[in-house]
Amino acid sequence: MADIQLRTHKNPERAALHSVHSLDAFVFTVPDLDEAARFYEAFGLLPRREGDRLDLFTVGHPHPWGSLYRSNGVKKLQYLRFACFAEDFDAIAARIEQQGVPRCSPHPLGDDRGLWVLHPEGFPVQVVVAPKSAPDQGSEPVVAPRPPVGTGASPNRARIPKVHPRRLSHILMFSAKVPEAVHFYEDALGLRVTDRSGDLIVFMHGVHGSDHHLIAMARSNGPGLHHLSWDVANIDEVGRGMEQMYAAGHVRGWGVGRHVLGSNYFHYVRDPWGSYSEYSCDMDFVPGDFDWRAVDHPPEDSFYAWGPKVPEDFVTNFEVEADQA
Repeated sequence: MADIQLRTHKNPERAALHSVHSLDAFVFTVPDLDEAARFYEAFGLLPRREGDRLDLFTVGHPHPWGSLYRSNGVKKLQYLRFACFAEDFDAIAARIEQQGVPRCSPHPLGDDRGLWVLHPEGFPVQVVVAPKSAPDQGSEPVVAPRPPVGTGASPNRARIPKVHPRRLSHILMFSAKVPEAVHFYEDALGLRVTDRSGDLIVFMHGVHGSDHHLIAMARSNGPGLHHLSWDVANIDEVGRGMEQMYAAGHVRGWGVGRHVLGSNYFHYVRDPWGSYSEYSCDMDFVPGDFDWRAVDHPPEDSFYAWGPKVPEDFVTNFEVEADQA
């Protein structure tokens, strides 16, 4: 892991732009950490237990992408932590003050670093100074060399290696206040809209370089976590990941398919709590020196270019459904 050096200073061409550069961590609670560890290990991540906390790592990368804690009831998004460069922190804090974004106390599961503010839907968001975990370049698909003539390119099923995602790509959240959420991320934190379909779904990227989206919001009846998306090497790994999770007993999901917005190939695996983890490859990338022109797309292009039929409950927000039951 030591060979990956995360960037700690902004590029000069973005000196005038003061924005968070990465989604530093997601934090949510689940009723059973042992079950969570089994799921994410089967998925190909490296879950590490620290007391009552489960941290999620990817193979070969030093950054902890998120943490899970145990709590009775349904899975629930607790807070998000965004990171910025040291030279941007004061400007972001001043802008948050000017925008009138409410401050809040540190979350009981968090720490007192940086500053804490309230998202428009009431959950805490932390902003800290930390190295840039979002990539500076798009992940290149790994193309296997062609085998000698007379030899098949695919390995036998018994010899297929386990898929291990390389990093977190993005998260998608449910939102009952999509316009307000976009305003918060854009005007307070400095993210930018990449693409959208009205207020049905909005994708946002970081101006210092990120995948097509660091975060996305889908219209719902309340806040919640829909999915975590994990970058893999190629579409073969997307398919192999699907088989890997089938073998582990996780047969509910959606894919293999390809999105229009973001362009990535995908397979979603439903987790034990009604949300999803996504194997994703070959996503569009927004370089740190490029200003992507946001486009409002028709609804038929907001979801996918091709793939199997979408499960009926794919966009059900079980965090809210449980509260209203």
